[in-house]
Amino acid sequence: MVVIETHIVPEGTESVRLQEYALNIFSSINTNQGIKKAIKRGLIRVNGAEASTGLWVKAGFKIELCDLELPPSKIYKLPLEIVYEDDHIAIINKPGGISVSGNQFRTVQNALPYNLRPSMRKNALPVFRPVHRIDNPTCGLLLIAKTVDASAKLGKQFEERMVKKRYRAVVIGSLPEKGKIDMQVDDKDAISTFKLVKKSPSIRNKFLSLVDLFPETGRTHQLRIHMAGLGNPILGDKIYGTEGEILRGKGLFLCAVELQFLHPDSEEEMKITIDPPYKFGRFMEMEERRWMKYNSGTEAT
Repeated sequence: MVVIETHIVPEGTESVRLQEYALNIFSSINTNQGIKKAIKRGLIRVNGAEASTGLWVKAGFKIELCDLELPPSKIYKLPLEIVYEDDHIAIINKPGGISVSGNQFRTVQNALPYNLRPSMRKNALPVFRPVHRIDNPTCGLLLIAKTVDASAKLGKQFEERMVKKRYRAVVIGSLPEKGKIDMQVDDKDAISTFKLVKKSPSIRNKFLSLVDLFPETGRTHQLRIHMAGLGNPILGDKIYGTEGEILRGKGLFLCAVELQFLHPDSEEEMKITIDPPYKFGRFMEMEERRWMKYNSGTEAT
């Protein structure tokens, strides 16, 4: 366990409960929910001991914010594409088929020390910290915090829905030019919008649609669930897709291609984009050629 911030309660402080007091003393956490979670996980300690949210704070108390994450004992030497990096943040192009973090060794987080340079800032995190998640089979842009302040400020932007994300996907079936999906995920409100990029005929599926997807909320598997619920599952989706349409060995056709956010240090507006994998356009072209070959003289409707 590493102590990343320390605060001594000054004389004259009025009696107040820890959850309320801690909200104003740490730069790493600045929301009630974040403070509550940190206390519950034992990351906030008072005079060296774990504390409860209801503890009454008194003058002279030593309050510490800790980080349970430690550098991996063995680094996963997986080369990653670094899209952007400075002393505060990094953005990598996460490959599909690998988890961001978890108990297993082969994770993006365990590969970050092999790919990123350490931050020279005084408040550098002991472990590079992804500030959001991307599903294991999904590829694309992943934002990494390298300092305590970056982690806190980016976390707040995500919590307040200030971060804008755009995904590119190939879905089964025909979609209109644009649309909105308001469908609960795990009994929680979830909203996504989409914009059609291209539509191609397909012998197997009648149509394939290349779309941009914009999640307005951040529920687990939200885009995959929403598209399947619409009747247009994402190509290659083993969980929510159509049986027989998994395309063995080709993976999930979903990629996080754009991130918009404020840089946590300079507050500059950042807009980072990448191209989706080559296979997205290539597969649609091949399907359209097959359709044309076997339907010469017939128009798709």
